[in-house]
Amino acid sequence: MNFYKNERIALFIDGSNLYAAAKGVGVDIDYKRLLREFGKDCHLIRAFYYTALLDDQEYSPLRPLVDWLDYNGYTMVTKPAKEFTDTAGRRKIKGNMDIELAIDMLEMADKLDHVVLFSGDGDFRRLIEAVQMRGCRVTVISTVRSSPPMIADELRRQADHFIDLADMEDIIGRRHGDNHDIPPHPQEELIA
Repeated sequence: MNFYKNERIALFIDGSNLYAAAKGVGVDIDYKRLLREFGKDCHLIRAFYYTALLDDQEYSPLRPLVDWLDYNGYTMVTKPAKEFTDTAGRRKIKGNMDIELAIDMLEMADKLDHVVLFSGDGDFRRLIEAVQMRGCRVTVISTVRSSPPMIADELRRQADHFIDLADMEDIIGRRHGDNHDIPPHPQEELIA
């Protein structure tokens, strides 16, 4: 990875987008290893994780993961999701966290040297450009190896560096025999 010694970095993880990309390439993310990897050669200032939660349910399938991340070094940014039924009668959950992620990234940019965005959403292209104009380098992590590719071409071109999530499996993926105290990401699909 392209990080400099003592570089100040922050991770911005679009939870639903990362989940879809990881599922698309068959990577089961070990969030403990992810933090360790990004903190070993540089100064990790913050790791933000963005996700929407259903508030009206007594139990949310995302709650164990959200709680674990919150207690283990991640800054959780959540908001209530909206539940609806699509035209085919399937239950869907809508929870877009783009604005929250964009505001946090812009507010942190002056305190960072390098921003790492875990998302392939093309709506972030202009955000990345604005952060670059403030002097930050930007790495985007998503995948082109899923079908369809999870990263928008314009976002990949705007980033200083692109890392395909599939290439990171050995670095941040769960290994057989590891302590699996981290809850798996639930199979619930969020629509951004």
